[in-house]
Amino acid sequence: MDFVRYAEQCADLLNSSVETLEELKAHLAGRDDLNPTNSPTERDVAQLRAFHGQVRPIFAAGTAGDVSLVVATLNTLMGKHPITPFISDHDAHDLHLHVTPNSASVAHQLISESLLGLATLVCELGATRLGLCADEKCARVFVDTSPNQSRRYCSDRCSSRANVAAYRARKKAANHQPGLA
Repeated sequence: MDFVRYAEQCADLLNSSVETLEELKAHLAGRDDLNPTNSPTERDVAQLRAFHGQVRPIFAAGTAGDVSLVVATLNTLMGKHPITPFISDHDAHDLHLHVTPNSASVAHQLISESLLGLATLVCELGATRLGLCADEKCARVFVDTSPNQSRRYCSDRCSSRANVAAYRARKKAANHQPGLA
């Protein structure tokens, strides 16, 4: 199991719209690792919408450096959404753990992966590795896996946009100072 990947997939889930069944199916495109026998349902959509509101505060608390809130919220959510790991033998040469049994719903699979990934990442790398994009116009979350924990933006696009805006603001301020040409 790749726990960092699970944490990053949680951020991707939060940054994706899953308001409709079609949006959830689009989000799941390429997720061949999920149990293919369970098709997403309207119930999954409702559960994932609720999960968005429950897990987003963890990223806000990570940005604020509030480790206690990150831990308390994760513990509460793991109690509410129990994770049931099991050994998978679909490849006899590569036994590994899955976070839910094959019979679990799509929402349960995604929520379990998200919570286990976030909990493991917080324990191994720290709670401040979870963040909200520093661009005021953006509401996305991210997982900071940089070596020096320096990430502040969800993407290069937001980082570039913020840098360009800061440059333009400095240039404008310099042009409006008296005595400068």
